[in-house]
Amino acid sequence: MASSSRHIARFAAPAAFLLAVTIVVLLVRSGLGGGGGSPATTTATTTVTRTTTQTPTTAPSATVVPPVTTGVQTSTGSATTSVPGATYYTVQKGDTFTTIAAKSGTTVAVIEQLNPGVSSNALSVGQQIRIK
Repeated sequence: MASSSRHIARFAAPAAFLLAVTIVVLLVRSGLGGGGGSPATTTATTTVTRTTTQTPTTAPSATVVPPVTTGVQTSTGSATTSVPGATYYTVQKGDTFTTIAAKSGTTVAVIEQLNPGVSSNALSVGQQIRIK
């Protein structure tokens, strides 16, 4: 009976050690903002093109008049659209709304108002937020 216990302990001790090390690594990674996802990070980039057309409002005639293009707006980013006159900031490591406001000469209230779906507690490096 004693040899059976030693035999089990011989394999259980290293397994318990590996389990403990794995838990510690996951906790440290989570605390550093790693999230626990896959090691490779993939960022999807979306290009949005908007074309505004205006058809002439004249009486029907025998000639065909092509639509007039009044403007083309293109933006590239992670599901963001370009707003004329807007200024965006790319979040760096350690940034908060307070530090971003200080760097850009605005207030936290303005940043929160311009980014209603963004939580100041969940900023991620590389994220683009509107500051003006």
